[in-house]
Amino acid sequence: MRAADESALSPVGAIGRVIVPIPEGGPGEVLVAVRGGSEAYTAWSTTSIDRDERVVVVDSVSARSVMVERLPA
Repeated sequence: MRAADESALSPVGAIGRVIVPIPEGGPGEVLVAVRGGSEAYTAWSTTSIDRDERVVVVDSVSARSVMVERLPA
């Protein structure tokens, strides 16, 4: 039996939506579409991002924390 591919478990590159506003330098929360469902992650960003903004996950900080950027229009 092969070990699971770690990249299949990573949220990096996934699109999400901010559910708790992300202040500059502080955490917020995003809902990200991963593994056939949606999961909430603590989210950090270099800029503030308002609730309901669409974002893309650019890095995984830990199992439940991610770095995000606003999705370009």
